[in-house]
Amino acid sequence: MTAIATLRRMIEDAQRVVVFTGAGISTESGIPDFRGTNGIWTKMQPIQFQDFVASAEARRETWRRRFAGDDTMRAAQPNRGHHAVAMLLRQGKARAVITQNIDGLHQASGIPESQVIELHGDSTYARCLDCATRYEIDALRAAFDSEGDVPPCTACGGLVKTATISFGQAMPEEPMRRAQAETLAADLFIVLGSSLVVYPAAGFPEIAKRQGARLVIVNMQETPLDDIADLVIHDGIGEVMGGALGVN
Repeated sequence: MTAIATLRRMIEDAQRVVVFTGAGISTESGIPDFRGTNGIWTKMQPIQFQDFVASAEARRETWRRRFAGDDTMRAAQPNRGHHAVAMLLRQGKARAVITQNIDGLHQASGIPESQVIELHGDSTYARCLDCATRYEIDALRAAFDSEGDVPPCTACGGLVKTATISFGQAMPEEPMRRAQAETLAADLFIVLGSSLVVYPAAGFPEIAKRQGARLVIVNMQETPLDDIADLVIHDGIGEVMGGALGVN
């Protein structure tokens, strides 16, 4: 039996599937990953949250990077892997997708916002760090292009930041709680395109395995959890998941 056929059988046999996605599922949509051979962090160091808060220069560089990648983000469309995950939810096999991604492509694939658990936030909009007022990226980019900076919050004067979780920033409590609950309920936990090195998010597959769920990892590179997985496939996510679920 091929690996894809084995995965298909595992999905058919499961009662409650949890899908956990990382940057690798979006590389097939043209969005660079972070830790791959040509990943973003091979070219530049991440900016720590405390530096963003403390330094105007760090904030400008953070926004420069965000706007430099804006065209790539806007051009990206959900790929075969995203649509396969969406099918799992439509079929009722899975009730939510847990994602480390910040690109909004799961929502664009048709998954309702309420069923996407974003552990690392969403870069498609911004919020004030103090009062949580929401800001749209287009307006902030216009201000940055004309003034060389993103202005403070108009409501309270606080710092405005993309609605993402940066290194050194506290993880969001509600998504973490929901991810934990989904993980504990799973009998099949499928990891798609995550390097599984960023904690605490990468701890969820370990929790699922300890609770008796079968663990599947689909990733181009090896991960630290390959040894405990029931099935490991080093191949493209679109081909694997599309093949397993009959999504073209």
